[in-house]
Amino acid sequence: MKTKAVRLYGKEDLRLEEFELPEIKDDEILAKIVSDSICMSSYKAQKQGADHKRVPADIAVNPVMIGHEFCGEILEVGSKWKDQFKAGQQYSIQPALNYKGSLDAPGYSYQYIGGAATHIVIPPEVMEMGCLLPYKSKAYFIGSLAEPMSCIAGAMHASFHIEQGTYVHEMGVKEGGQMAILAGVGPMGLGFIDYTLNCDRKPAKLVVTDIDDERLKRAASIYTVEKAAENGVELIYVNTKGMDNPVSELLEYTDNNSFDDVFVMAPVKPVIEQGDMILAKGGCLNFFAGPTDTKFTAKLNFYNVHYAGHLLVGTSGGNTDDMKEVLNMMADGVINPVALITHIGGIDSIVETTKNLPDIPGGKKLMYTQINLPLTALDDFREKGKNDPLFAGLADIIAKTNNLWSPEAEEFLLANAVR
Repeated sequence: MKTKAVRLYGKEDLRLEEFELPEIKDDEILAKIVSDSICMSSYKAQKQGADHKRVPADIAVNPVMIGHEFCGEILEVGSKWKDQFKAGQQYSIQPALNYKGSLDAPGYSYQYIGGAATHIVIPPEVMEMGCLLPYKSKAYFIGSLAEPMSCIAGAMHASFHIEQGTYVHEMGVKEGGQMAILAGVGPMGLGFIDYTLNCDRKPAKLVVTDIDDERLKRAASIYTVEKAAENGVELIYVNTKGMDNPVSELLEYTDNNSFDDVFVMAPVKPVIEQGDMILAKGGCLNFFAGPTDTKFTAKLNFYNVHYAGHLLVGTSGGNTDDMKEVLNMMADGVINPVALITHIGGIDSIVETTKNLPDIPGGKKLMYTQINLPLTALDDFREKGKNDPLFAGLADIIAKTNNLWSPEAEEFLLANAVR
């Protein structure tokens, strides 16, 4: 079967190509991809090429498919897996395989599996590690958002606290505590808010900061303080841009002049240092944002590490249980992370979108690999619809859902876009 895919040949060398996939073996699975959301990690991989820790050294001659936030439909199942998987099933994949200690992952390391493709061959290690995850949903994009949402679930689970006078680690954020998400209304920050308000271990108070009023307003219109209160969380949005002393002013929002859990969503030194300074005794700072600079550093108060029991955690990705958790939460309607999506595009716009990702404003760029479509912001649908009936129809559909992407919008797009 022929596939069309974006492959990485070297630093900043991405190519959209059509080529023949090998016939699947008894321990492999053939699948179609419907959607793939572009992660900053893919930008980093194309920027670093073979210097990236997950990218093989020989990509110049054996290029790899990029994209790791994907989902689609199983087409053909090798005999080894016929009792577990069936043609026609929707699937998502946990790319962090951890197979025999290797860092190899779909979207970074393989010739025939990655999200920026029309069709793929799923290798046996994905199934052996329990990383091929069937699910049922009205929409494919739910499967593409499962991986980024699993990173959020993983971060929440990885934070921990130690009861004073013991050596017992209590995993997760402090239930009923004070929590802050700094630089928290970007795409992953929005997912964090959604998950925090709806998970089974919540803080009593959640303070979300940013320096952009428009982004804060959008977040507040989607995840409202009223809805948060219904879920037992006092939600506060704060713009720290004009503050003379952000640390002292943020602490005024707390009940005990400190935060039990702080998540830092941007690899910015002042933000990390701010997070360190607002921690409570025994508080946990989670550095969530991954820097591209391998020598990135920031100051931490080690006096407080020693005497105030400050804890530091860094998480990169979630595990398979995290993926299963968020897939179930999304399928049940407990969380609905559509707010992450601000742009859609087709397979023909993946190369330029990936290369320029840091310079494109907004949140997640959701790419539908079975169609051709220029990358387009949801906010631009109405204007583009003046000359294009596809976007006119999409604009009418998302107007029903506060200008957010939806299963109805996806169905309309896939039925009417150019293939």
